[in-house]
Amino acid sequence: MTRINLVCAMVLLSAGLTCLPAAAADDQQSSRIGQQAVGLVAGGMLPVRLLESQASKLNGVAVHPSWQITLTDPIGDSWWSGTMALGAEAAFLGVTEPTGAYGIGFTPKVIYTFTSFGPLQPYVEGGGGPLWTNFDGRIREQGSDFNFLVWGGAGATYELTARWALNLGIRFSHISNSGLDTPNSGLNYLLPFAGVSAKLF
Repeated sequence: MTRINLVCAMVLLSAGLTCLPAAAADDQQSSRIGQQAVGLVAGGMLPVRLLESQASKLNGVAVHPSWQITLTDPIGDSWWSGTMALGAEAAFLGVTEPTGAYGIGFTPKVIYTFTSFGPLQPYVEGGGGPLWTNFDGRIREQGSDFNFLVWGGAGATYELTARWALNLGIRFSHISNSGLDTPNSGLNYLLPFAGVSAKLF
C-alpha cells in the first residue's frame, strides 16, 4: 500500500512539474505590444526663471488629454525592466499671471514605463511640438503667438482595475519660438499633475 501511495505521489508531482513550464510560457506569450491607453492629467503651472531675461512669473493651469500605444514587451529582467511606448497629447494652457493668456498645442511623446513593481508603474516621458498662443503683446519674453512647447518629466500610475489607473507626476516645460521672432527669452514652468488613464485594448 505504501508503494502504491509513493507511485501516485510521483505521478502527481511529475504532472505538476510538467504543467509549470506551460503556465510560464503562457505568461510570456501574453504580449503587451499594441496595447493602447487614453488619459487626462491636469495641474498648476509653477514658474521657473533660469535666465535674467525671464522675468515673468508664468502661473496658470494646464490640461493634457493623451493617447499612447505600447511598442515593446518588457525589456530586461531587473528592477529597470519596462516597456517603450509612443503617444501624443494635446496641451491646453490657461495663463493667469503675469496676465490672462492661453496656449493650445499638440506634442508627440515617448514613454518608458517600469513594469517590475506590480500595480505601481513608474515612468519617464518627454515630448515636444507646436503651441499656438496669444502671448505676443501680453508676455514680454515672447514676441510671437506661434511657439513651441518642449517638456520632460516623470510620474507613476497605480492600477485600480484591469482598465483604470490613477496617474501622478511632475514635468518641466519650456516655451519658446525657436528664434523665429524677437524677443525670444523663453518661458519655463514646473507642472505637478494628477489624472486618470484607461486601457482601450
